[in-house]
Amino acid sequence: MNRTTSLKKRQLKRWVNVVSATIPIVVALLFGIRLPNVEPLSFLPPIYASINGITALLLIAALIAIKNKKISLHETIMKIAIGFSAIFLLMYVAYHMTSDPTRFGGSGAEKVIYYFILISHIILSIIVIPLVLHSYIRAYLGDIKAHKNIVKYAYPVWLYVAITGVIVYLMISPYYN
Repeated sequence: MNRTTSLKKRQLKRWVNVVSATIPIVVALLFGIRLPNVEPLSFLPPIYASINGITALLLIAALIAIKNKKISLHETIMKIAIGFSAIFLLMYVAYHMTSDPTRFGGSGAEKVIYYFILISHIILSIIVIPLVLHSYIRAYLGDIKAHKNIVKYAYPVWLYVAITGVIVYLMISPYYN
């Protein structure tokens, strides 16, 4: 590896680390902000839940593509999945900045299951950011071995987050105002 590539790799790693730390902090801060005199964006939850579902399908399609050695198709699908995740995040924050939190109304085992899924979803959604971004830059830099090593963890976590995002929406949707 030449010096320029090494420098570029270090810069990209630093960028990923900054972005990975910044996103959860900014999202947490924005959760505390309610935009005054703005109509709640109550139409967004089914849209961003659908985006999570589409992302899960894209991840499965990307896995099939790479297993079939369709590298270009895999790259394209993964870029789309990352784009969908970014769109999801923007919609999610916009909804929460304009709407009061929705309380889960279930009880008993249903409530325990809901909160287990929700909490694991939230924690893993934070963890998946650096996994996905580090995986992406490894592929971008052509370091396929490092890419594969990270994907072993990134893929199942991202797929879990995408699927549980849909499940959380389906479980809480009866309680939206």
